Amino acid sequence: MLDETTHYGLLKTLEENPGLSQRDLAKRLGVSLGKVNFCLNALVEKGSLKINNFRKSDNKLAYAYLLTPRGVEEKARITMHFLKYKMREYERLRSEIEELQRDAAQQGLLENVHE
Repeated sequence: MLDETTHYGLLKTLEENPGLSQRDLAKRLGVSLGKVNFCLNALVEKGSLKINNFRKSDNKLAYAYLLTPRGVEEKARITMHFLKYKMREYERLRSEIEELQRDAAQQGLLENVHE
């Protein structure tokens, strides 16, 4: 099963850079090469990704990873999920910062805090 962070990262990165190698994808996403390979195969099986081989290329290992219409829809859905999650996280952090600022002000420490 794909974890959503890797899933989203792959779809987003491949939409922008379909010709990246699996090794480059792994580096960009901070995951192992094996995990990228597993995830790419899972996306192909789901019909979210299509793999094209550049047969006329000097590099016979060169591939393009293309999002299918289903992959584009999937990326949009996951994008909205992450946006909602990040907005909730932002609000939680904002509240926490406000509380810390109040505590620091009550203790006379606020003038030592730089924003």
